[in-house]
Amino acid sequence: MAKQSRPLVILTRPAAQSARFAAALQARFGPLAVLISPLLMPALLVPPLPDRKFSALILTAQTAVQALAGISAPLPRRAFCVGDRTAEAAQNAGLQAISAHGDAEDLIRLIQAHHPAPPLLHLRGRDSRGEIAARLTAAGLETQEAVVYDQRPHPLTPEAFAALSGPGPVLCPVFSPRTASLLAEALPQPHAPLQIAAMSQATATPLLRCAPVAIEIAARPDADALMDAMAGFLAQKNATDG
Repeated sequence: MAKQSRPLVILTRPAAQSARFAAALQARFGPLAVLISPLLMPALLVPPLPDRKFSALILTAQTAVQALAGISAPLPRRAFCVGDRTAEAAQNAGLQAISAHGDAEDLIRLIQAHHPAPPLLHLRGRDSRGEIAARLTAAGLETQEAVVYDQRPHPLTPEAFAALSGPGPVLCPVFSPRTASLLAEALPQPHAPLQIAAMSQATATPLLRCAPVAIEIAARPDADALMDAMAGFLAQKNATDG
């Protein structure tokens, strides 16, 4: 039988994050065919900040760290971060970063365990999940928030659209429900055999209506676990029927 090749990988995160993830994929799995086609483009915002003396920041995305450069108001140096990538970016920006190594639930538990003095300031995107500020405030730890970036929809590149229109298998790792919804809307009809590695069940759900040939859900909400979910698809190189 003919050899079964690996699928083409299409990455739909913003360009910088996709480039880092592509490098990590190549380091783990060897040479891969990868297309980067961001479905969201970050736009940094400079909102008015509450006139308060905050004891710590809450950061739930690397893009929020990028937005710090445009904020002239004095900010605390301590930062509670949702994951290691965000914490690394915050550390590189001169902050004292503490990582929750996970998701919004892990972040809330981390903050409560540290008992910081209120108020805190959550720098977030316009599209945000978890209601972190509201939940911390309800639990007795006053937290305010400021929207410091937006993620604006962007169409598939012509190369990605052509690949998704073709007969060959395409593997899409998907990091968020919003990106999943945008991908579902952008898919050509009919589309290529679609393999999905999703960060969570909520991320996979918008793509179920697209009839993917297979879906794998990451065991944890982080990039390493998502690569684990991709491993079965990418281990098919040189597979034969014997």
